[in-house]
Amino acid sequence: MTTALITHADCLNHVTPDGHPERVARLEHVLHALEGLALKRVTGPMAAEDDILRIHPASYLADLRNAVPQDGRVQLDADTYMSPGSLDAAFRAAGAVVRAVDMVLSGEVQNAFAAVRPPGHHAETDTAMGFCLFGNAALAAKHALDHHGLARVAVVDFDVHHGNGTQDLLWDEPRALFISSQQMPLWPGSGRPEEDGAHGQILNLPLPPGSGGVQMKAAYVDQAFPRLRAFKPEMIIISAGFDAHQDDPLAELAWSTEDFRWLSRELCSLAQELCGGRIVSTLEGGYDLNALAASAKAHAEELIEAGT
Repeated sequence: MTTALITHADCLNHVTPDGHPERVARLEHVLHALEGLALKRVTGPMAAEDDILRIHPASYLADLRNAVPQDGRVQLDADTYMSPGSLDAAFRAAGAVVRAVDMVLSGEVQNAFAAVRPPGHHAETDTAMGFCLFGNAALAAKHALDHHGLARVAVVDFDVHHGNGTQDLLWDEPRALFISSQQMPLWPGSGRPEEDGAHGQILNLPLPPGSGGVQMKAAYVDQAFPRLRAFKPEMIIISAGFDAHQDDPLAELAWSTEDFRWLSRELCSLAQELCGGRIVSTLEGGYDLNALAASAKAHAEELIEAGT
């Protein structure tokens, strides 16, 4: 078995203003770091409109299409922009996670990493926000459930910012367990423990500023991993944000690259135990370029090790 790396050059055509943290160089650094690794390299397709409509209403998709500029950039909210290539990039990112689910569930690969942008976990049902246009992780889960007929899918989000969009999109979905660890307090302000979903299927793990790997590991060992074992998912989706790194400029958690490696390894081990190793991971945040590249490489190396 192998690990797929799914990406597309269109994801480099989503151009944000100078100085914006979610920039083209992020994906360039990740892809450079993954060169030479034993990955099955796959070109991400465009998502079909029906894929997007699994999670977002047609009116929202129409609004995004109408917002695409002919040149320059348009601003959707305080920090979310679109350039002429942004919507195609978002369709490629969504298509990559759909392709990843298809490849893993067909047995073509053991697991897959969608190295794409724009990220997705802040996009709510009808609202673009936090650099995100489409809810990629939620789409992967819904595609596995609705198209492939799985009964239970888990989404684990270790980005430093709460996955408010994924939570919104999966709030009423009893077949999906959503686990999110995040710094609190921090934008977007959601992710309190009492936000537990319409069916009690959401677990939020807020972590205080300045906390590091020891506190993170305790939260996952004591709370997240037992919930995963009790839920018995048939696939695990990972929202792989690397902005909890101690060098990241946008937050104050103090994880090391090796902390991301540990968490990736543990999630791979749980996937082997619970669902035949089936994992789809999609890139979210991470804004120090060197820390992002090193952490994404460690994450991919653990996926490869689990897939051999």
